[in-house]
Amino acid sequence: MNEYMIVVRFIASSSEEFISLIPEHRKLVNELMEKGIISGYSLSSDRRILWITMLASSKEAAEKTLQLTPLYDYMRFEIYDLMFHLNPSYSPMRFSMN
Repeated sequence: MNEYMIVVRFIASSSEEFISLIPEHRKLVNELMEKGIISGYSLSSDRRILWITMLASSKEAAEKTLQLTPLYDYMRFEIYDLMFHLNPSYSPMRFSMN
């Protein structure tokens, strides 16, 4: 598996149809994160740009995964091969045996 950075720019992101699709989109994203397919998901404060890190066998496979999302028709994106992506694991509580 390779890791990819997908930079998404949304078009018509204030339309009623777009907004109505967000809950379904977020549900799918959460499922893909639980499966380890999406490893990072960040939205700019103006809600126009989305950064996704994704594991896939190829750029084409990454795009096929994007096509599953309800917001796909509102996306313009570029997919970049990553050499690596460092992402520390955070835990709300750290236990010490000391």
